[in-house]
Amino acid sequence: MLSAKSLFQEILDDDESFRLFCSIAASGESQGGWENGRIAALVPESQRELAPRIVRHGADEDKHGRIFNALLKKRGLRPVEVPGETDYTMLLESNGIGLAHGRLKREEPLSERDIITYLAHSRVTEQRASEQMRLLCRYFADHPDIGRAVRMISNDEDNHLAYCHEELLRFARAGHGRTIQRTLRECALAEIRVYRDVSLAVMAHMGEVLRWPRAKAAVLAAGIHAMYAYERLVGWRRMVSLAPPERRDALGGPAVAEAEYA
Repeated sequence: MLSAKSLFQEILDDDESFRLFCSIAASGESQGGWENGRIAALVPESQRELAPRIVRHGADEDKHGRIFNALLKKRGLRPVEVPGETDYTMLLESNGIGLAHGRLKREEPLSERDIITYLAHSRVTEQRASEQMRLLCRYFADHPDIGRAVRMISNDEDNHLAYCHEELLRFARAGHGRTIQRTLRECALAEIRVYRDVSLAVMAHMGEVLRWPRAKAAVLAAGIHAMYAYERLVGWRRMVSLAPPERRDALGGPAVAEAEYA
């Protein structure tokens, strides 16, 4: 029976598909780490109290990249070059979502509007990351090889999502509510489109590695398109709502090193 658990298990059991999966994940996390590091360095004076939280966010993303690379090393595997069509982070940027790398490379302070854009982009993408990691936790939290990593990354992603809710609500109270809702909606609609395209590309590459029959590949592609249709119709709304999080000041302390989970 084709299920999310059986699909992940198949990818996990094969060295080449696991290699591709971890390489894609590590690349995306490392890019996120760099982006947050640059944003922290360019925070405007009016929002300097945010800088330590953004630094913590970036440190977590860097840590996740190292963990995925460590999972590869543990199996005696080396990362592979990430196919461009599977690069979620860069495809979001090319669609005008978030802060462009060209802007972040300049030594010019960001504006409050830029910080709102960053937080809205993060709120949408962290929703996706939190959901994905919770799914992996459901099936592999006790796995002897990846269980600790899955649990730790899932907890971090939940912290990141809580942080985005809290900070966006703070900006909303300061009078930026309409800007936030408009930016969130733009980000969400673009993200679900990019996520669909990346999912199709990843499944195509996995299908080649694992030699899936055409019928199986077609069923998976149909499922991805169906999910996109649902998200385009109503599912995107979960990405734009804001509510006080249960985890308050989720990024208020230092990042926890991955060694503590080894």
